[in-house]
Amino acid sequence: MGTTEAALQAGLEGVVVAETRLSEVDGERGRLVIAGSDVEVLAGAVSFEEVCARLWAPYAQGPLPSSLQAALGEARVRAFGLLEGLGNALSAEDGMDALRAAMAHVPLPPGNEQETFLLLTGAAAVFTGAWARRRRGLASVRPDPKLSHAADLLRMVTGEHQPERAAGLDAYLVTVSDHGLNASTFTARVITSTGSDAVSATVGAIGALKGPLHGGAPGPVLDMLDAIARPENAASWLEGELKAGRRIMGMGHRIYRVRDPRAAVLERAIERLERGGLRTDRLALARAVERAAEELLRQRYPDRPLRANVEFYTAVLLDAVGLDRTLFSTAFACGRVAGWLGHVAEQRATGRLIRPASRYVGTMPKE
Repeated sequence: MGTTEAALQAGLEGVVVAETRLSEVDGERGRLVIAGSDVEVLAGAVSFEEVCARLWAPYAQGPLPSSLQAALGEARVRAFGLLEGLGNALSAEDGMDALRAAMAHVPLPPGNEQETFLLLTGAAAVFTGAWARRRRGLASVRPDPKLSHAADLLRMVTGEHQPERAAGLDAYLVTVSDHGLNASTFTARVITSTGSDAVSATVGAIGALKGPLHGGAPGPVLDMLDAIARPENAASWLEGELKAGRRIMGMGHRIYRVRDPRAAVLERAIERLERGGLRTDRLALARAVERAAEELLRQRYPDRPLRANVEFYTAVLLDAVGLDRTLFSTAFACGRVAGWLGHVAEQRATGRLIRPASRYVGTMPKE
């Protein structure tokens, strides 16, 4: 059968192109399983380093380090040594442009693939911190290899070690570490399927993540909350947006037909920060906006469930731990790199060249 007769699946929705041991997304039930555990169980209980180990172990080329926290700490130090050779890579105005350019400079270390994975994961954090400080006219902060990855990422951005806030950031990194065959992960697998290397796959994935339909909405969610300002303003403000034909940020997901389970995980992470004494001025507002948005969207689209997605509470959590909105997408990359690299290893071990077909609708030559 030629491509003319083949069924067209625009966006590849519902098309299964790989088997994976890394994560499962159940959009109907609102369930996310990462490396055999529900995301609700992992976040806040298991460190980002442990999730990296679980995602990389199934297809590891050689043994993983006995202490991934120590190994990632050493990798951050090595990545810090790359800063001088980056040229103008970190001068880009957009953080994702800077991260993409900087990550392309990461060398492929000799030895097993795990060394590359560690260096890429460490570099994402180091380059994010360096870009954040450079744009404020501040010197880069040298990594502390004794700290957890989340704690050191936050320290390299803010210049301070803040354990309570680092716990919130760690929960976020765990929560976004993997999520099925999303656009950036699929990009990484396509690149890997050609026989290319993990650095190229990661750079390509960052390019996909930059797109506003994939990783670009947490900042606008915070803009929306700032504009609404008070819970009692939520319904009228949101109604005005809908009447103007604009989207409500942080609501709706391509896969989930119920509330995104990651939204609940991040909401609880914010609650833990508040119980620890860190006051956030946006949690009550966010909850009021979510309730109002759900009701308005239910009335307007009764047959199309639109509930809070991961980006809704990402905005509140990352703001609470001390990251400004220009860093939201790069923070996403710092967590998702764990999943990208797990999929790189899995694709290399089990996959084949990904080469779908297209249907030609142009002009044919005359017979």
